[in-house]
Amino acid sequence: MVISAVDGGSTLWPSMNPPPVAAGAMTVARPGLEVESSSRPNKTLEQESLSHGVDGVSSSRRLPPPPPPPPPPPPRRRRRPPPPRARRRADRRRRGRRRPAPDDGMDQRLDHFSPTDHRQFKQRYYEFADYHAGGGPVFLRICGESSCNGIPNDYLAVLSKKFGAAVVTPEHRYYGKSSPFESLTTENLRFLSSKQALFDLAAFRQHYQEILNARYNRSSGFDNPWFVFGVSYSGALSAWFRLKFPHLTCGSLASSGVVLAVYNFTDFDKQVGDSAGPECKAALQEVTRLVDEQLRLDSRSVKVLFGAEKLKNDGDFLFFLADAAAIGFQYGSPDAVCSPLINAKKTGRSLVETYAQYVQDFFIRRWGTTVSSYDQEYLKNTTPDDTSSRLWWFQVCSEVAYFQVAPKNDSIRSTEINTGYHLDLCRNVFGEGVYPDVFMTNLYYGGTRIAASKIVFTNGSQDPWRHASKQKSSKYSDPSNCSSPAAVSTVRKQIASHISLWLSQCQEPTRAW
Repeated sequence: MVISAVDGGSTLWPSMNPPPVAAGAMTVARPGLEVESSSRPNKTLEQESLSHGVDGVSSSRRLPPPPPPPPPPPPRRRRRPPPPRARRRADRRRRGRRRPAPDDGMDQRLDHFSPTDHRQFKQRYYEFADYHAGGGPVFLRICGESSCNGIPNDYLAVLSKKFGAAVVTPEHRYYGKSSPFESLTTENLRFLSSKQALFDLAAFRQHYQEILNARYNRSSGFDNPWFVFGVSYSGALSAWFRLKFPHLTCGSLASSGVVLAVYNFTDFDKQVGDSAGPECKAALQEVTRLVDEQLRLDSRSVKVLFGAEKLKNDGDFLFFLADAAAIGFQYGSPDAVCSPLINAKKTGRSLVETYAQYVQDFFIRRWGTTVSSYDQEYLKNTTPDDTSSRLWWFQVCSEVAYFQVAPKNDSIRSTEINTGYHLDLCRNVFGEGVYPDVFMTNLYYGGTRIAASKIVFTNGSQDPWRHASKQKSSKYSDPSNCSSPAAVSTVRKQIASHISLWLSQCQEPTRAW
């Protein structure tokens, strides 16, 4: 795994990982000092804390043995492109262990950039304050591109107890119960953006600080030290919040923080191929070639084989198959994908039928994937629906892209999944005029050259999303050591050490931001 931390003009990179998964690295740089340490794996903020970040610390996804017998299927999963899809599904599976009753919410401005638009909506949030001392820190855990259903009992809870911190989680605008509109038309979605979301966080931060001051009978000028956490898209928000509002947080942890908007994200597929290894990669490529051929001959039959006959658009079907392959590597279950295919190749069994069985058993049944969520017609539904990825696709189509397309000559996914497919989807679902200007997005935030201090970036070496994050490899990036308890412990200590340092600097009279 790769941890990169920016400390007041210097860059810090530690490495870490929890139990199951592959490795990466971490590095920390301070003026005149560079430290590197080993790698790690993935999953839950025990694991996702080292898996993604504090919403999970991004880790390399590679669980050694095949997954255990399927647990009860998680909540129905929704279709979502880039930063989410699989990642969100795992996040939903972790949620619910600890669900403090949400506050009625706060009145949030609909448009932070208009001095004349005074419309508001209710933004839901959750609070966990069992370990909080009055003057202790507040950990702001950003809830990303999905409904926010509580605060997980994960590694952040461990950090909360260690630092005597309160944990608060505001729901992202438009998602879950925090939707400003009853109809999610393209016109009504114009206020859905990362920029508006960042101002939501700033306003929420001030709102909750006032609640704490009233709760402890303190003057309005008292300020608790704050620290921000996020994973994947919310990891990017975490880093961007520190960039845009450095006076409102002592630092941030961006796990798998996808801070780089990417138009043609070919590195995603390349990483899946590298993680698969030569044998499995070749088998997956052959499956893709055979499926492409069968689609031209009898598209319905091959879709029925995969349990995806609802997907009338061949591009949607091929995107669905590509996601099915990626999730095994993204969430540390490479054997679930590769072992059956490699065995089928050796025994002469049909590769397409073998892969179809994996898709139905693992991707659909175990992960709770809803096939219809890959249907563009389904995405056109403007009624708020937690099983739809319409909201995330709008963010993709209007701001960050992350278009997962087939690299030339050596692709695992079908070459039919190209830039044209994504642009057609955006036009078909949202109409003309919705286009991701990634140049302006990266100009605004800085991409991987983000000019902010006191941010820890963590990524997994096998995580396809790491190529849209800030990263730096370490000489200790040894996948064989990723699940070592000692390595995991070392990384956690390093992260906790930086949180402690930056919180203490916030409490100094000079308030060193």
